[in-house]
Amino acid sequence: MKSKTNIKLPLTDIEKANLRKNKIKVANILDFANDELEVLLSSTAERAKEIYALAEFQTVPSIGIKFAEDLVFLGYYSLSELKNKDGAKLTDEYERKKGYWVDPCVEDQFRLVVNFANTNDTTKTWWDFTEERKKYRIENRYPANRPKKAWHEIIAYQRNDKQGSR
Repeated sequence: MKSKTNIKLPLTDIEKANLRKNKIKVANILDFANDELEVLLSSTAERAKEIYALAEFQTVPSIGIKFAEDLVFLGYYSLSELKNKDGAKLTDEYERKKGYWVDPCVEDQFRLVVNFANTNDTTKTWWDFTEERKKYRIENRYPANRPKKAWHEIIAYQRNDKQGSR
């Protein structure tokens, strides 16, 4: 697995301390199997699997921690699980699970990750899939059961709710 130096992981203080104690850099997380990470981090098998997945997804060009977390949210823990998936269907599933529709560039990211899982092409970034997504959505539209609220409405509501609780 190719090492990427700017991998961000939501590690606990204990997990960070365990990495330091074992002289392991975050960029080298992918050098270890999940069961080894479980021991090195003093974590559960599920947590080690999640940390590995978050690191692996960030090896895809232009994919950061937030989108890596979105993939785990959908139940994916490796690039191999995303082979032969459909970026549009992943977007539709993600929106249903979140309960709101997302910025269209999120679908471009799903398309990129699927393409990368199938080809290992490091030359593409998420914006290389914008035209493909636009064409697909013109021809196929969004599903009838797509959530009615938009992501920006949810964020504005959450922001107002926090200000109201001060």
